[in-house]
Amino acid sequence: MKLKEIEKLSEQYLQKCKELYGYSKFFECEPYLEFHKSIYARYSGEEDAEGEQSPDAEFDSTDNSLIVYYPNIKSKKHLAETIIHEYTHYLQSPTWMERYYKMGYTYDNHPYELAAIKAEKDWKKVA
Repeated sequence: MKLKEIEKLSEQYLQKCKELYGYSKFFECEPYLEFHKSIYARYSGEEDAEGEQSPDAEFDSTDNSLIVYYPNIKSKKHLAETIIHEYTHYLQSPTWMERYYKMGYTYDNHPYELAAIKAEKDWKKVA
């Protein structure tokens, strides 16, 4: 998918998420959308920075942003699932997100990750 299409659809899917799930009680406003080539490019500031593996997206609770790593998005369905997943994190407590990791949970068994993965099944309601 092309970046322009991903940007347009992401705005639409984010709007649907707001309508379906409401707003977070942990943030004063809705999340901001950002688009980067990779997590390495985002954090290094170098557009062509590469690494082993970049996630499809992430929610950054420090600045309330939903970041899409657009080269990883393969379809409208995939984008809808991704936006829902990260929006679910926006709805969750950032304190508890970290607390669960400190308690020993990993990405594969973290209660918030499992909830976000489960929420992805609603992709048709968003796309």
